[in-house]
Amino acid sequence: MATAQDLVVVRSRRTANPARTLVCLGFCGGGTGQYHQWGDVLPPEVDLAAICYPGREGRFLEEFAEDWDALAEDATQAVLAAATEGPYVLLGHSMGGWMAFDVTVRIERLGGRTPEALVVSSANAPSRGLTPQDMFPAQQDTDEQLLTWMTMHGMMPDHVLADPDLQELALELMRADIRVRDTFHYVPGARVGVPLHVLTGAQDTVIEPNAGEQWRELALGEYRHDVLPGGHFYTPEVWAQLPNRIPALGGVFSTS
Repeated sequence: MATAQDLVVVRSRRTANPARTLVCLGFCGGGTGQYHQWGDVLPPEVDLAAICYPGREGRFLEEFAEDWDALAEDATQAVLAAATEGPYVLLGHSMGGWMAFDVTVRIERLGGRTPEALVVSSANAPSRGLTPQDMFPAQQDTDEQLLTWMTMHGMMPDHVLADPDLQELALELMRADIRVRDTFHYVPGARVGVPLHVLTGAQDTVIEPNAGEQWRELALGEYRHDVLPGGHFYTPEVWAQLPNRIPALGGVFSTS
């Protein structure tokens, strides 16, 4: 029987005796759906879960988070709930990368069960602070501009594009996430002790050239940085197979 917690920690793949779970945190304007496709490419002993933020999908009756701290606290409790079922690797893409870093810092401070590895995808180091380069899409963008961006990055299925009411809901969600993102603040000195794996796109104009070095300063333990083909969401082929780029899902963490 589904529980309220199942609406927060959305488990799209369960195995009998998982070695670990890949837990994913959403990017700006995204939900859990963009991660479900990975169920077919994960190692056979790995489960898949995605955290649903307030105000969308099964939590649509809840209010959107008011600011970054509120969303980070909500996500931290959700990840801790996911962690009760065993070892996990935590992944976040774009805004979700900062969220995954913040959540890991919070869990370490709470003394909770930390991830076996933290995987940050397509994000500049949070220690540099929020800059105009990171603020895309932007609050001042028109609805048309936001829809174009979301469509370009596979966030607008055909049935949404064909329904003005669903488009309006998608825009509301995106603008809510933009407002939260724009209140992000880095806590000076925050670093993580778990192994940190950073992924960036070779053609991603948002990522600074020295992002790898900046992230390295935030890792107290093992660290690796891989540059992948494509832009902010890589190429469709790379995104579809992204778990295959994460050694920690196989129980190892090799530096590069």
